[in-house]
Amino acid sequence: MAEGEAPTAAKAARFRRVLLKMSGEALLGEREYGHDKGVLRRLAADVAAVHAMGVQVCMVIGGGNIVRGSTLAAAGVERATADYMGMLGTVINALAVQSVIEQQTGIPTRVMSAIPMAAVCEPYIRRRAVRHLEKGRVVIFAAGTGNPFFTTDTAAALRAAETGCDCILKGTQVDGVYSADPKRDPTARRFDRLTYLEVLAQDLKVMDASAIALARESRIPIIVFSVHAPGAFARAVEGVGPHTIIMEEPA
Repeated sequence: MAEGEAPTAAKAARFRRVLLKMSGEALLGEREYGHDKGVLRRLAADVAAVHAMGVQVCMVIGGGNIVRGSTLAAAGVERATADYMGMLGTVINALAVQSVIEQQTGIPTRVMSAIPMAAVCEPYIRRRAVRHLEKGRVVIFAAGTGNPFFTTDTAAALRAAETGCDCILKGTQVDGVYSADPKRDPTARRFDRLTYLEVLAQDLKVMDASAIALARESRIPIIVFSVHAPGAFARAVEGVGPHTIIMEEPA
């Protein structure tokens, strides 16, 4: 596809524009630190599959595979400084994902950072981000909100609201939201559907409370699915396969 050319929909999609939120740990694979080559390639293929459906894709990726601000803070680093270090980790991840997507799929991709660093990526400007999406480019939002004390979950909800996304897709270690940790409790049940208030009231830890509240205020549904299953991103966008959808009850 030529630079700036809008994609042609291969099939009807439920959403026009979506934001994929992943943790940095999702990039680890079997490694203890850094990036797994196979995971990056699978992610690129999954993004390309959704892009081919004519859906505009943006992303927020955490930095926990490199550095976690909360861990550094517990070790004695000043909290604000620790959080800024975590934001830099998200930029590293965004650049890695950008490179693999472009090399493997040829889809033009832009990294936009909330902390300006012109030598490696663009500064986040809302109107420019929307224009990139309209031109069929994948946009990766890095450095969180640019402020300490806010998680990348909150950054994902904020960017989704700012850029007019129809849905946030939260890629996790399991295939939806469960009543308990399914890896520890075999009786845990997966919810097919939840409201924002149920997530908050039951403290289900899908995303932090500020992210859920912002998604609720902006009326952006959240789909939770397993990021480790090949093709799961496209299936979640299509509404098939195991997942949990979080949205307001219809009036």
